[in-house]
Amino acid sequence: MTTESFLETMFGLTGRVAVIIGGTGELCGAIAEGLSAAGAEVVLVGRNPAKAKARLDRIAAAGGKGSFHAAEATSKRDLEAVRDAVVGRLGRIDIVINGAGTNSPTPFFDITEEEFERIMRVNVNSVFLGCQVFGKYLVERGQGGSVINIGSMSGFTPLSRVFTYSATKAAVHNLSRNLAREWAPQRVRVNTLIPGFFPAEQNRKVLTPERVASIMGHTPMGRFGKADELVGAVLLLASERAGSFITGAELAVDGGFNSMSI
Repeated sequence: MTTESFLETMFGLTGRVAVIIGGTGELCGAIAEGLSAAGAEVVLVGRNPAKAKARLDRIAAAGGKGSFHAAEATSKRDLEAVRDAVVGRLGRIDIVINGAGTNSPTPFFDITEEEFERIMRVNVNSVFLGCQVFGKYLVERGQGGSVINIGSMSGFTPLSRVFTYSATKAAVHNLSRNLAREWAPQRVRVNTLIPGFFPAEQNRKVLTPERVASIMGHTPMGRFGKADELVGAVLLLASERAGSFITGAELAVDGGFNSMSI
């Protein structure tokens, strides 16, 4: 077996369909490009057609296939419509990434109930609903599948200044492990991808110079991550061959951040 054929056998996703909720964002958009390069047909789910078009143009230019479905990640009805449309058009769904998210640097005593509920709704409800809607399809189909939920370093240890966000990500980690246990007999794997510090829309508002210095001092590799550096981990978790015995895992891509203490 040649190196190329070995890699295709282990990590190739030709013939697979990946639904990426939050696929119009920076990190999940880069993940979509990576899945496409591995042969999957990708479906970006989000609210911004312009961002989706820009990403899909890049995917098409590289020879990949992709499409966009407008949906609200916190609406079960919207997600069911996406599921039914994708299965109706492409005949299958194999990989689901729940990547919708939001953040806020509000001091704890200033967090309103409305803000708390909004962040909970986006960060937890969207994952809950994505797993319900697409997980039900994968479990009932009986052919296995991969669900990848996007977690956070703050799901391990709460980070300063993002109180609600930390609570939501801890919930995502816990839900993922619970579902991994429940769905393992049906070969539906559920894992959590944990990015370290990757500058993106939702966290730029909290990246003050002082916070950046603190992050760099706590990151052994001494830099931020780049979006395409998440792709390798996603391919491992998405692949039916390379990741066949990986479920309930929390895979950190963080430059060593989580291994640093003093």
